[in-house]
Amino acid sequence: MACTVEHRFIVTDAGSFHAKKWTPQNPSSSVPMVLLHDSLGCVDLWRHFPGTLAESLSLCVITYDRLGFGRSTPRNELPSIHFIEEEATDYFPSVKMHLNLGSYILFGHSVGAAMAVNIAARDEGCVAVITEASQAFVEDRTVAGINAAKKAFDDPGQMDRLKKWHGDKGEWVFRAWTDTWLSSEFSDWSLDNCMGEVTCPVLAIHGDNDEYGSTAFPEYIAHKAGGISEMTILSNCGHIPHKEKPEEVINTIKLFLKKNAVT
Repeated sequence: MACTVEHRFIVTDAGSFHAKKWTPQNPSSSVPMVLLHDSLGCVDLWRHFPGTLAESLSLCVITYDRLGFGRSTPRNELPSIHFIEEEATDYFPSVKMHLNLGSYILFGHSVGAAMAVNIAARDEGCVAVITEASQAFVEDRTVAGINAAKKAFDDPGQMDRLKKWHGDKGEWVFRAWTDTWLSSEFSDWSLDNCMGEVTCPVLAIHGDNDEYGSTAFPEYIAHKAGGISEMTILSNCGHIPHKEKPEEVINTIKLFLKKNAVT
């Protein structure tokens, strides 16, 4: 069952967002799933996952490049230490309006998952949240993982690979990640201010070998959520479960949505 794929650019006062939508034949619900990418990610780096997800769940799947990433408008200044909250308050509302989203499901990977939690805490239109490899606060493992990645980027080939997806924005994308997360001002960031406000069903997916955070993160999310919540820990899995264990991720999501009658 092939999906119809559409690209579009959402023009806002803040800049232009590149978005992509996968629509399966005869979707079973009008509620789409919106994917939020990680710190180095973009629409194209989801690769085949959105299409497979759309076909497996029989739902429309939408993803977009945040400003500064992928094919969206570049940003000159690095993000503030409040950038996670600002995606929920300043940017996603424009994307939602231009895409005519009513009710929707959020699936966020890594920092995109933290953004998804912030959006869900503020918008009743979000009927379910799936976090994948989300951070919930800044852990020693988070800092160590980012420092290791920063050292790996001493190899020029790493930046060349990043620029393949982000073009000239590659340097900005990398610094937006490392400079923010490693700053002392960001060290006390957490989801404390919003997690309890999320009243829709929440599923926290995490790999037991995630190099950027322990299972304390999904435990926190499942425990602190203001409504129904659950977590799934994937064995022998790192920071990108949808790439490492796609079938397990999709089956877990499918069961979660069915159990909570979300769609």
